[in-house]
Amino acid sequence: MDLLENAVQPYAWGSRTAIAELRGEPIPSPGPQAELWMGAHPLAPSRIVRGGVPLTLIEAVARSPTAELGPRALAEHGPQLPFLLKVLAADEPLSLQAHPDARQAREGFDREEAAGLGRDAPHRSYRDPLPKPELLCALTSFDALCGFRPAVEAAALLEELGPALAPVRERLLSGGGAEGLRAAFTFLATLPASERQPVVEAAARAAARARPGPFADAFALTGELAVRYPGDPGVVIALLLRLLHLSPGQALYLAAGSLHAYLHGVGVEIMASSDNVLRGGLTPKHVDVPELLRVLRFTEETVPLVAPRAGAPGELIYETPARHFELSRISPPESGFQAVVIGPEILLCTGGVVTAVAGEERLDLRRGASAFVPAVTGRYRLDGAGVAFRASLPRHSRSSSGPP
Repeated sequence: MDLLENAVQPYAWGSRTAIAELRGEPIPSPGPQAELWMGAHPLAPSRIVRGGVPLTLIEAVARSPTAELGPRALAEHGPQLPFLLKVLAADEPLSLQAHPDARQAREGFDREEAAGLGRDAPHRSYRDPLPKPELLCALTSFDALCGFRPAVEAAALLEELGPALAPVRERLLSGGGAEGLRAAFTFLATLPASERQPVVEAAARAAARARPGPFADAFALTGELAVRYPGDPGVVIALLLRLLHLSPGQALYLAAGSLHAYLHGVGVEIMASSDNVLRGGLTPKHVDVPELLRVLRFTEETVPLVAPRAGAPGELIYETPARHFELSRISPPESGFQAVVIGPEILLCTGGVVTAVAGEERLDLRRGASAFVPAVTGRYRLDGAGVAFRASLPRHSRSSSGPP
């Protein structure tokens, strides 16, 4: 088992307190700290020390893929760590975005490679050929936009704003269901540049005047977003989406094609090790509307909350359809938490101190510390009065043929 040295991503929307406080560093941090990455993603791989020699997790896997990953991970995902674990700390809203499924990612990546786009080109949409399903478990209260409201509900919300958004409401109702949502989204996302500012300003004025009611939180968010992103049609698109308020310990799962935006809060996030993001607004970055329309699902889905189930004593498991990862939260009982290792794992301590014991090896993890557990470890025990998140392969193998 190896202690990890991890990179912090300084995106502008990040917190200057949350990640620094988690890691016991001075507060406020010199700049925004948005995401703490734990894994082997090429953009920011974690580092370990083996035999006094520092190396990245990418290098460790390349040297001994079977020992580090195990036969199952190699067979299902190839010689790479299949998941990326993060702590996400948002002080400001992220962009509206969605992620591709496996087929869309491969086709999009191959298409942009053939076009000669550089991997780091700002107008590139597919930076790797992998899907990016993800799960977020809240550490604090956490707000997010996630998935489309039912068309009838979205139309009722817009009706309270009066005539300002009548063209959007008409499209919602004329198509009904998924087709109405697609029509309304397409209308907003393809508005000519000259028409965007008046529509966004009219929506903000109407939302400020709206009477209290079931949509009050959505209208308040409209005003906030309009100030941050003047003239961005994403301000109005946000009204079509569900606004979720998570409490600590609650989790949501985002499958391919789900339009979403994290707004505020701190959470542990796990995903397939991909950087494919298709943006739809609330950002100065590249927005590719035609490609986003090919990827988005306009289904009237239920709220994608994931209720944990009890695993071994002291463990809560957040199960999803994703074949790349599984996340669990562990509070070791007095007898210790007994883990059977079926592939590579990452442990992250988020409270107190936990000690990982494998044979004669002991590794203390204080709050904010993390460790890599190679597949060859076989078994280990977690002791201590702390809390740890465990990233691993799913207990039961998922089919590789489905969209996740």
